Amino acid sequence: MEDYFEIFRLNMKFYREQMKMSQSQLAIGADCTNGLIGQIEAGTTKPSFDRIINIAAALKIHPADLFLRNASSTVSKTKKILLTELLPQIEDFVEKRL
Repeated sequence: MEDYFEIFRLNMKFYREQMKMSQSQLAIGADCTNGLIGQIEAGTTKPSFDRIINIAAALKIHPADLFLRNASSTVSKTKKILLTELLPQIEDFVEKRL
C-alpha cells in the first residue's frame, strides 16, 4: 500500500515552495501554527481532514492535488479534450451512421 501521508507531505512542501511561501505564511493562511506545518512537513504529525482543506485553500489548489500532484489540472485537461475533440467525433459518427 502506498504511503499517502508521505506523498501528501512532499506535495504540500512542493506547492508551498512553488508559491514561495514560508511555513509561517502557510500556517497563517491555513489558520494553524507554524509548528504544525513544520511537523506535517517533517512527517511527525498527520493533519485532520479539515486541516487538509485549509492547507489546500491557503495554497490555492484543489485538495486532491495534495495527494496526486496536478490532479485537478489533469481532470480539466481531460474534460477539455473530451469536449473539443471526442464529442465532435461522436456527433459526426451519430449523424453519419444513425
